[in-house]
Amino acid sequence: MGLGNVIMSKSKNVVGLDIGTNSIKLVEVEESKGGFRLKNFGVSPIPKDSVVNGAIVNHDALVGSIQQLISNLKVKTRDVVASVSGHPVIIKKISMPQTAEEELEESIKFEAEQYIPFDLDEVNIDYQILSSEEEKADHMSVMLVAAKKVMISDYVKLITDAGLNPVILDIDVFALENAFEINYPPEEPQTVALIDIGASTININIIKAGLSAFTRDIFLGGNQITEDIQKHFGISFDEAETLKTSGDINNPEFGGKDIVKRACDSMVSEIQKSLDFYSSTTYEQIAKIYLSGGCARIPFMRERVAEKLNIPTEVIDCMRTVTYDENVFDPEYIKDITPVASVGVGLALRRLGD
Repeated sequence: MGLGNVIMSKSKNVVGLDIGTNSIKLVEVEESKGGFRLKNFGVSPIPKDSVVNGAIVNHDALVGSIQQLISNLKVKTRDVVASVSGHPVIIKKISMPQTAEEELEESIKFEAEQYIPFDLDEVNIDYQILSSEEEKADHMSVMLVAAKKVMISDYVKLITDAGLNPVILDIDVFALENAFEINYPPEEPQTVALIDIGASTININIIKAGLSAFTRDIFLGGNQITEDIQKHFGISFDEAETLKTSGDINNPEFGGKDIVKRACDSMVSEIQKSLDFYSSTTYEQIAKIYLSGGCARIPFMRERVAEKLNIPTEVIDCMRTVTYDENVFDPEYIKDITPVASVGVGLALRRLGD
């Protein structure tokens, strides 16, 4: 899926640009014999509140961060795939009557009016037919996506002002799905949950038999943990963020382990509500959870999710089938960054025309 009136170029490789709440991640992947190879990866922190609920607030700071990444990594590719999420984005799986292809676009607009809480003139709409519904031969399942035009315009302008060419604007949960599909070829039909826990948003994408069956954004994330640490110790947000990500939370002298656990449990409870809703409405049980995002790096997050939800859980390895030169990328570094690189990898693996 792609949103926005963006001019496509003929270049094959693209740069994946994951513009998050706390940082921007840049990923460049090239095709190699029999698979993919990591060419570039970098992370640039951004000032607090530069991006709020997916909306760009501090345009100039973000432009500077992107340009710095491009310069530091000596990136020559100019075609960019980025993604969006947040309040201005609506994702809805809908059921609609089987429709001839030439009539589908008009039918989608009619259906969209029932599900999108915005004026249709304010949004860009995309859709993907998932399948014909077994229980209703005359109906089909469609994944409907809408994003506010002003948001699309802001992201296109941001990337263009940074000197790059935006070719595809994707959605975070679908970029994550793309990274998962490349790295975890299906062994058997099963339902899994991809859960990306970022700084301010939890993106959930439930995959059934290789297709997205349910998505949800929860506006809660790692910043809550940082703010709780900040209040407890009376330190700055940046100092609290460093403390959270330094690995010292397992040190008895840290004194804030219970704070982190309570915040993690709060997030897990919200995740559980979404998974319970899916199971109660579809009678489908989730076989496994794959975690990604900055909070997946918190030492006991995986254990808390697995224990409280009683579902096998692992941290996604978005480099599982992506090779890299160990003279360029330290294996320990790659292992550490894979949870936060997942969306970026999914974007970088897109090819024009997807």
